[in-house]
Amino acid sequence: MGFLPLFRSRRRWSDRFQDVDLPLFPGYLFCRLDIQNRLPVLVIPGVVRIVGLGKTPIPVDDDEVEALQVVVNSGLLMRPWPFLKVGQTVKIEDGPLRNITGILTRIEGFDQLVISISLLQRSVAVGIARESIRPMDMCPEACQV
Repeated sequence: MGFLPLFRSRRRWSDRFQDVDLPLFPGYLFCRLDIQNRLPVLVIPGVVRIVGLGKTPIPVDDDEVEALQVVVNSGLLMRPWPFLKVGQTVKIEDGPLRNITGILTRIEGFDQLVISISLLQRSVAVGIARESIRPMDMCPEACQV
């Protein structure tokens, strides 16, 4: 049995808006399987491979899957979000600091990030709303306006 986490999204069609359920992680389905007998999974139409390192399957941590199930079953509003980690270069997408890049230095609280911005060869820490930043690896052309 598999676990396909979904989120609700409002889509606009030419004549109306409609709420649709979309995969939270497109292209991924969580399942338990016998690693020694993985061929039945690999021959399912649409299955490309099992996540792992090279040809060695690596399981997703049970605690992470359980946390994801709790969030999905909570009924709270959720949406996909870029994976952010301390030390990563990020770009601010909106607000007074739009198009500034910096290094994510610390995560504070639930919905605020602190980044470091190089100005005059110094760093300045500034609180930024989580929804205002994206990792630079997602920004080559997409973040340029």
